[in-house]
Amino acid sequence: MAQIKKKNIPQNEEFFGTRPEWVRELAKKYLANTANLYILHGNIRDYLPHEENAGEFVFDLIQRYVSDVIFDSKHIIAFYDRSIGVDFWNAEMREDYKKTLKAKYPNVDPEDFISTDPEASFYYLEKYFLMKIPRDRSPCRMVLIIDYAETVIPGGEMLRYTDADRYCLVTLNRWANNPMFSEGDISIILLTENLVDISPRLVASPSTVKVNVPFPGEELRKSFLRDKEREGRLLLARGVNPESVAKVTSGLNLKNLERLVEESFEEDKPLSMLYLGQKKKEMIENEAMGLLEFMDTGYSLDAVSGHEFVKKQFRDAARAIKQGQLGVLPMGYLIAGPVGTGKSFMVSAFAGEIGIPMVKFKNFRSKWQGETESHLEKILNILKSMAPVAVMIDEADAALGDRNQEGDNGTSNRVFAQIASFMGDTRYRGKIIWFLITCRPDLIPIDLKRQGRAEEHYALFYPESDREKEDLFWTLAGKLEFGVHKFPVLDLFKKYKLDISGAEIEAMLVRAKQRAVMENRTMISREDMEEIMADYNPPFYEQEIRLQNLVAVLDCTSRRMVPKRFQDMSNTKLLSDIRELKAILGERG
Repeated sequence: MAQIKKKNIPQNEEFFGTRPEWVRELAKKYLANTANLYILHGNIRDYLPHEENAGEFVFDLIQRYVSDVIFDSKHIIAFYDRSIGVDFWNAEMREDYKKTLKAKYPNVDPEDFISTDPEASFYYLEKYFLMKIPRDRSPCRMVLIIDYAETVIPGGEMLRYTDADRYCLVTLNRWANNPMFSEGDISIILLTENLVDISPRLVASPSTVKVNVPFPGEELRKSFLRDKEREGRLLLARGVNPESVAKVTSGLNLKNLERLVEESFEEDKPLSMLYLGQKKKEMIENEAMGLLEFMDTGYSLDAVSGHEFVKKQFRDAARAIKQGQLGVLPMGYLIAGPVGTGKSFMVSAFAGEIGIPMVKFKNFRSKWQGETESHLEKILNILKSMAPVAVMIDEADAALGDRNQEGDNGTSNRVFAQIASFMGDTRYRGKIIWFLITCRPDLIPIDLKRQGRAEEHYALFYPESDREKEDLFWTLAGKLEFGVHKFPVLDLFKKYKLDISGAEIEAMLVRAKQRAVMENRTMISREDMEEIMADYNPPFYEQEIRLQNLVAVLDCTSRRMVPKRFQDMSNTKLLSDIRELKAILGERG
């Protein structure tokens, strides 16, 4: 039986050359005539553009875009989802479907042909498609678009599948490898936001083509905004134009952008840069289902006291970013050190230094199987669209899991693999900057700490000298937004010989402020601080702090940031002391 070459159909390589990259990728696979089953995932609920005139776009939703722009709706285009059942591009196609099947199955209720039950619908759709293949093998394209594919072939273990789930999985796998579908130019398009939400057997099949639909880039956002401007619905504050709005709205898809524009229009409130920043944060956090949180980057490294070596390294990196030398930047940083050393604040200050947004991973783990991986895929897609962006993962040793972790049906292994793969993608060097923050770097797997991922390992330690404590005191006092009388605080540190962190100094200042407020005073005095310091009770977890210091020293990529008392310790001595402390604390290893 001779094959129909799909390249003979009007849409050819030249036609697709003007389309977005993901469309060209899909077209290349389609025109190669080697696949029947395609999965479109990612930003599929958004408006998608096709260019009608130079620089002018029409924006459609995914079903119309795939049907009309990619596959040409003059051919047979069918739809299925669990809500509507079977439908077609137009009434003529729908009537032909029912008429054709009624002639072959006169005793079947026509409602079964368009059932929401996939077992019935897929059976009759297959019969119909095979009947519609022209006997002379002339070109006749047939496309079935299955939306919300995760409800038809859900992810997870086969043991949990219903009979209907198994039927759908087998059917789709069979269609993917059916030579009659290839010869008859029958294509199946599955739509899902997250790949991990559908059967891994289907996703991993070599017969399945996976294509990611990305978030819109700056040029596309600009075209969309100009379209709104032509409609007279884009209200802009003085000094703001479509170009500047497009520039600052990275991370928003076009539906979110439309909502922002329409709310501004209905409220008669022109879009200002401040308003845009606030709405962008709100929309991205909502899009990420509350699993990403924007960090306050209103400080620069000037607000950080001490840690001079680390600040210099960050300032050098900031200079490289501003000069566009992204190739010299590490893929990510590991920031270690005992609790209370200001690790998160240091990273936030660096993001403020380079003027890019910073987001923090919140707890994306779920007790429901498959949901954690789905959450993570959603977050990673958003991060791609936000670039350039800094990403902070606090308590990374607990958040990221381990490739060999057991006891959660493999969720931690899969999460670890997703993040490790994404962190190592060199396309995002200098665009997505990772910061893994932990007081126990020894618990972070080597896969994440190696070159190509969190390449630079910095550590922050408690202030060593009384002078360093004094500098830190006045830096923190400046952040307090409450008056502090000038007095020789150095004398107090010399007097009480406290081995304390910046967090503990800040806590002392807050207690002193409370004391002043209770006495109706607006300034913290020396007497306030002396009383607080005299009453200070050192923490009882000294061994944990010492362990955190030692593992941070061992993990540093430069000895110059290590306190003098640790610099002469050999790695052998460090490892010996670490093992001893772990034994005392009841840890293994």
